[in-house]
Amino acid sequence: MRRFFLLASLFITVLAVKAQSDPVVMTVNGVDVNRSEFEYSFNKNNADGVIDKKTVEEYADLYAIYKMKVAAALDAKLDTLTSFKQEYAVYRDQQVLPSMASDDEVLSEARNAYDRAKEQIGSKGLILPAHIFLRLSTKATAEEQRTVAQRADSVWQAIKQGADFAELCKKVSQDRRSAVNGGELAWIGPNQVYPEFEEAAYALQKGEVSRPVQSPDGYHIILMKDRKQLEPFEELKDQIVRSFEQQGIREAIARQKIKSAVAGGQTTEEQYMARRADSLGAVDTEMKYLIQEYHDGLLVYEISNRQVWEKASKDEAALDAWFRSHKKDYRFPEPRFKGIAYHVKNLADVKAVKKCVKKLPFSQWADALRKTFNPDSVIRIRVEQGLFKPGDSRLVDHKIFRTSLDKPVEVNKDYPIDAVYGKKLKKPQDYTDVRGQVVEDYQQALEQQWVAALRQRYAVKIYEDVLKTVNKH
Repeated sequence: MRRFFLLASLFITVLAVKAQSDPVVMTVNGVDVNRSEFEYSFNKNNADGVIDKKTVEEYADLYAIYKMKVAAALDAKLDTLTSFKQEYAVYRDQQVLPSMASDDEVLSEARNAYDRAKEQIGSKGLILPAHIFLRLSTKATAEEQRTVAQRADSVWQAIKQGADFAELCKKVSQDRRSAVNGGELAWIGPNQVYPEFEEAAYALQKGEVSRPVQSPDGYHIILMKDRKQLEPFEELKDQIVRSFEQQGIREAIARQKIKSAVAGGQTTEEQYMARRADSLGAVDTEMKYLIQEYHDGLLVYEISNRQVWEKASKDEAALDAWFRSHKKDYRFPEPRFKGIAYHVKNLADVKAVKKCVKKLPFSQWADALRKTFNPDSVIRIRVEQGLFKPGDSRLVDHKIFRTSLDKPVEVNKDYPIDAVYGKKLKKPQDYTDVRGQVVEDYQQALEQQWVAALRQRYAVKIYEDVLKTVNKH
């Protein structure tokens, strides 16, 4: 019994020390937010280069709102959506996978790769060849084959008589990638190139040139630039490791571990990765909050989209009602022309276009014109529709704004008759004339209403004394 009380006392002491070192800075809907979490978010979002920096007190209110949105998303069970689970798992795994492979394991893979390469290379070593290449199609006629063979022989004879290999290569080689470098290829070992090329190249000593060698691609005249044995592992270690890292060796090692862990059927990959993320977060606070930030951020994005962004952008009736009740808030900095600038072949079509759209809503003009005048491959008219400001269209400037009378409108010989139809507006007529601004304003109003409702729904307590101890860096 005494031992039990001793352990219990020790446990309580540990908790007390932890609470003192990382106190609760706020509680939202009964969930504590520790100072370390708040500091992580505050400092990340108030780093150098951030334009709209916040004080700790300002950010605390914003963070409380953020946490209320997370609570609302969880209450709506958005974390159970398949789409959420999949996207979150992808991001979480991207953070966790590299930590599952140690430097020693990466080094071991590098060593294994080196040993395999050394065994394959054997005593033959590595060679650095250059070549002059003359292409020969596998479908070449006998005459074409003779022509290419004779040309290859002529090149070889020229080299024998003292022609510079590199200069000749630049002029005649059809391997343009290597030709610019005098025909030089990469270091190669056994079984990396065509057998015909390999056999001829390995038979050369440094500085020697081969006779024309035929491979399935064509003819090669090979110059042996250098030869060597594979360097010791210690000399190549950093290069191999760096190459492996670029190829994602750590993730490959991690994936193999996951495969082994779930092979027995006692756990799923999702369960295994969730435990790995928890274990990593227990020893790496920044990683813990990074993963949590993505988890909560996905939830807030989804619920904000439902409550504010998508709701505002798609509810046309609500946008119209908002515009009508706030009409005085919307102005054009300068007049606009709401209509069409069009080009026709026949004068009669000028009136026909106007008659076609005269009694229709502006949003239906384009479809009506297409069906009436351009129903198939025969194009009777060319039309540009929109809300034009001065400078958008030379034709509109000329006929409506009268700003380019001294600059003639360019005439299209196929559609020589130009016309405009619509209205010149001093201020917006309906919400579609300033839709972007109306959507933004309506979203802001919905956001304010939503936040007010969240404050009524979820209790928030901010501990001002702890807030004053936040480390700002």
